[in-house]
Amino acid sequence: MNAPRKAGARTGRAPGLTELAAERASGALLCDAGTVYLQGGQVVHAESPVSPGVEVLLTTGGRLTADSWREAMGRAGPAGGVGRFLVDSGRLSGAELEICHLGALFDAAYFALGHGSGPRGFQRGAAHWLGPVRPVDAAAVERETRRRGELLAALWPYPRVDTEPVVRRRPDGRAPAVTPRQRAVLALADGVRTPARIARELGRPAFHTLIDIRRLAAAGHIATPRSTGPAAPPSSRPGVPGHPALPARPGARPPLPPGRGPTAAGFTDPDIDLLRRLRDALEATL
Repeated sequence: MNAPRKAGARTGRAPGLTELAAERASGALLCDAGTVYLQGGQVVHAESPVSPGVEVLLTTGGRLTADSWREAMGRAGPAGGVGRFLVDSGRLSGAELEICHLGALFDAAYFALGHGSGPRGFQRGAAHWLGPVRPVDAAAVERETRRRGELLAALWPYPRVDTEPVVRRRPDGRAPAVTPRQRAVLALADGVRTPARIARELGRPAFHTLIDIRRLAAAGHIATPRSTGPAAPPSSRPGVPGHPALPARPGARPPLPPGRGPTAAGFTDPDIDLLRRLRDALEATL
């Protein structure tokens, strides 16, 4: 369901969202980690393989049955009017659809536009099968994407927990108690499921799941993966879009391999207590 409903001509150079908004373009902006749909320069929808779509949020959350969703897709999907069909048929109220749509839009846009994901092309005239619901200003989408990235970094500055399989660990006695939402995440933390898979199985937005996972990691309930090599280049560093790489200092030694060096034996995990205090101080200023 991630493909545009109809494809237009693809430009030779991949424009950015700001450029497309300025020219009031309509179509699908194809990015490394998702697709952003525009109509008249405004964002009307977004999708990402990392983010559960509207259909997952509605069916897994119990608001719609799988049969109701399939009927809506079969009858209104080809014409790009699934959202309107769900409202007109009484399956959803207009407010329910709008809330779910905006949640899915901002969730997928965070992964499509952030996390080092760059534009690959633009399909002019492409439309989404959901149809128009609530357009959002492109500047607001970009602003929210940056805000979410900054929030995750403030909670726990280890972006690898966002993509690695989630592993439970035994926290110390001073760790805060988990919330019911976090308990549901921990129940699926089996060392195999990734955060994206956990979000999909719970029927929750992926970003909300990352918030829980970073907080759980900061508290010591979830293991923080160790770095296995030098930092990735800016174009592929998750959670740090456009972060410039520092030039190498003349005469500097190359980084030691994992598990080597004077600190390898004594520091296999981050200083949890120190980082927890830093986190609390940061949260107090938000």
